[in-house]
Amino acid sequence: MTESELLELLFAEGEPQSTAFHLQLGAWDLVEEGRWISDTKPLTDERRTLVLSKLAFSELAAAVVNETFPPNKAKNVFIEDADWEPWYTAGVRQAHSFYWDAYRTVLEKSLPATSIQNIDETTNRIISRLSDPCSGTPYQAKGLVVGHVQSGKTANFTGVIAKAMDAGYRLIIVLTGTYDILRDQTQRRLDKELVGRENILGGIEEGDVSQAVNVDYWRSDDQDWHSDKFVRHGAQFWATGGIPRIRRLTTSTDDYKALKQGLPALDFRAGNELKFPNKGVWAPENLFTTDVRLMVIKKNSSVLAKILGDLKKIHADLGEIPTLILDDEADLASVNTTQLGKVDAEGKRERTAINKRLSELLDLLKRAQYVGYTATPFANVFVDPDDVSDIFPRDFVYSLEPSNEYMGGAAFHDLDGLPDDVSPTPALSNKAAFVRELDRQPDEDADLMKAIDAFVLTGAIKLWREANPDHNTVNAKPVSYYHHTMLVHESVTQQAHAEMARRIDTIWNAAGYSMPSANARLRELFESDFLPVWQSRRGTGEWGAVVMPDDFADLIQHLGRAVDRITSQGSPVVVVNGDTNSDYQKLNFQAGRVWRILVGGAKLSRGFTVEELTITYYRRRSQAADSLMQMGRWFGYRRGYRDLVRLFIATQAKDPKGKSFNLYAAFEAILRDERDFRDQLLKFSLIRQDDRPVVRPIDIPPLVFQSLPWLRPSARNKMYNAELAFEGDGGVVKDFPRQPDRNKRVNAAHFALVKPWAEQLSTPDSTLEFTYRLANPDVDDNQQDLVDANSSVRSFKAWAVVADAEDVRERLSGFRWAKDYTFEPTLHLMDMAIAEGTLSEWVILTPDLTPYRAIVDGVSVPLLQRSRREDRPGFSGSSFRQRHALQHIAGNPRARYGGPEAERLMGDGTRGAMLLTFSPDLDFSTVREEDRKGAVRDALEGGSLAANDIASLFSLVFPYHSAPAGRVGFRVRRNDLQDMAVVDKD
Repeated sequence: MTESELLELLFAEGEPQSTAFHLQLGAWDLVEEGRWISDTKPLTDERRTLVLSKLAFSELAAAVVNETFPPNKAKNVFIEDADWEPWYTAGVRQAHSFYWDAYRTVLEKSLPATSIQNIDETTNRIISRLSDPCSGTPYQAKGLVVGHVQSGKTANFTGVIAKAMDAGYRLIIVLTGTYDILRDQTQRRLDKELVGRENILGGIEEGDVSQAVNVDYWRSDDQDWHSDKFVRHGAQFWATGGIPRIRRLTTSTDDYKALKQGLPALDFRAGNELKFPNKGVWAPENLFTTDVRLMVIKKNSSVLAKILGDLKKIHADLGEIPTLILDDEADLASVNTTQLGKVDAEGKRERTAINKRLSELLDLLKRAQYVGYTATPFANVFVDPDDVSDIFPRDFVYSLEPSNEYMGGAAFHDLDGLPDDVSPTPALSNKAAFVRELDRQPDEDADLMKAIDAFVLTGAIKLWREANPDHNTVNAKPVSYYHHTMLVHESVTQQAHAEMARRIDTIWNAAGYSMPSANARLRELFESDFLPVWQSRRGTGEWGAVVMPDDFADLIQHLGRAVDRITSQGSPVVVVNGDTNSDYQKLNFQAGRVWRILVGGAKLSRGFTVEELTITYYRRRSQAADSLMQMGRWFGYRRGYRDLVRLFIATQAKDPKGKSFNLYAAFEAILRDERDFRDQLLKFSLIRQDDRPVVRPIDIPPLVFQSLPWLRPSARNKMYNAELAFEGDGGVVKDFPRQPDRNKRVNAAHFALVKPWAEQLSTPDSTLEFTYRLANPDVDDNQQDLVDANSSVRSFKAWAVVADAEDVRERLSGFRWAKDYTFEPTLHLMDMAIAEGTLSEWVILTPDLTPYRAIVDGVSVPLLQRSRREDRPGFSGSSFRQRHALQHIAGNPRARYGGPEAERLMGDGTRGAMLLTFSPDLDFSTVREEDRKGAVRDALEGGSLAANDIASLFSLVFPYHSAPAGRVGFRVRRNDLQDMAVVDKD
């Protein structure tokens, strides 16, 4: 076979040999030890080059392989305690890998190879940080895994459980949310994808109906069970030695119950299970011949009390059982929210009920490892790190990045903004593409009908795509849509849910989906919304794999089919709450197709996956950022229908007390803070010394702040840790908008500080021209040149002033900031860069984007309207228009735009760049909303403004070489590390 023939065989998309080759490449990329790897490290270009050279590919063929199967370089962040000994080696993994191999086979049916490689690599990392289950010395490791809402955390922790069982952990306790609906969903998924039919049957003959009736999935008429979709481990499973059986102590319908006479099910020393009773359960000669006990429980104090009671009754020494406690939604209920230092009558630290039970479990099970999973870690990083019985992640914090297929919060927001002169079209704006604002004083029935129309129409489009498989594929497989759902989330009360269901029924009956009037309405929606959005982004990513009919007439027959599916059970609505009269028990995604409109609150707002959610109607407010973020059920993987997703959300609504709030802006604020949180974690994870981390989880400073006055991050737990001393990224723009609330004296003082620079600004005819690039939200920055780059490059004008670094530092130190915000770490980094000689000057850019100028304190300055945020102190961030030029001036080698003037101003590489803007800061709250634009324009055209009515705003870019990989330092407050005043990374 020639090399070209081999490549053709390997690149046959969707074929088994292609997938197998991709996975094997990923396995070689991940190898940590072995003579053949030389000095190459996992997941590096050097490792891939070595692999392809050993496979004897030519240089040209190797380039094609890398282009087709690029190395998986997921942006996962790992922060670990350095004091640990590697035990989970390649040899250990090869010796015991039964359940992981089985689970990987399940993943291969639904995920691309790169995603599977990512799960393999991260789960290896997590298991390696747990204690060796065969160690003679017990040790409890505690860690936290931070994912994203609806981003596939379950797949990751299922992989962890599989590898933990293979490695020797014999008691697995999975904590889910606080509702049965999530516990049941988690139990079923683990049973279907990991536990398998053989373990569920427990030796029962499948054809024996008299015994099968006792099997929960047979009894509940689970369609996947009867369709043989639960994983099978093979006919030889029971006869093969060295493979642990799994005893389920909970089922798909039953949470944990006190075992009473069934205690041997939990007791490792009952019967003859241990081959060497005189040795511990943890001894290898015992461990690998024992069964795994698995329980999936909801976080309920009484349930945990039953487990504790049974554990205290068994004969086995609890300190000898290797245990994994996996806490899904770890920030919910698990965290102790009592006041720090408060003690009970016995002098012990006072705890909340569930946290107390968790603490007791950890005290009993000396070999228990605790791994928390959450998408909203704010509460967890506030936990007291000195409380040895608590769940602070002292050993590791891992932040996982989802794959490119994930449609998260950023997909619905324009976090980097758009230039003022650019229309927010669906091609460039995520908001324009996917978000539909609900009016301030809505005709709520009209709003609901629009959302329901979108639900019906998208159902028809899905059916049309299924009927045209040759043109609609994802990963070379025809698209298929088993479920189709819409979520209505407006209130937490059961009475409101019942009323909403009645309203939807009434609107549905009035919609007339079988009448010509409805077709006319849906045609207009198709032609004005769904078709243009698809056309605007076609050809990028998954969008290129699905098509849209050119004519609405092609959808008409499918509209009838969609309506029939939605009304197959009568009402199109299913209410999901705890009311005994609700349809909660009828919501079963496993029993058959679900094409319904779901109305609910808390039961649908955390952890629970609403399958194939396409349309969301959302109006519910929350007082906590993490709770609000968890309500974002519209986040997730939307394979084959990403273009159809729509979010109908209140942007100017009122709460029961009549106070206005903007839910869309609230989500955006949380997303920005979450991005900052993850960026900070990344900086800390990059700090290394001799390939060992010098920043442990216990040393991470508090990184969570309350950005919105009415929206706190989480419970008010105290976490004393470390104090950030300095931080910054060379060549990266950072905004500093968090100025105090409107204050005339502050404005005047700030203008006085920057006035000497303003005086140097030339007349409008001496501006410089810079370039920037419009961003396509669906195209990676590194690939942008491939997507019509010439048409996306534009220019803007600005004035430029060069100022001495010491002078800039002195003047900026006089700025005042919002409460709980400090500029000191940035000033400290300036001092260090100046002392090192990597920062000598700042190029101050003031953009010329409007025709407006004003005389302020005798100085002519250009004006640019920058709005004060309604949801937090300070102003909106800068436009991305100027960022390319600023980063170019600061010497960032990846800054490909900016133009010749930016190249000239870069100088010798020791110049930073500052964006300085002046904005009228006037109070228009008493002006009617419809008159505000005119009032702002009048202020801009006024020609003269007092210094106290001008806000002076700036963004900074440090010279690239002053912090090319980011620099972070902090002062440690802990007594045992007082000699480490500042930890630096160069």
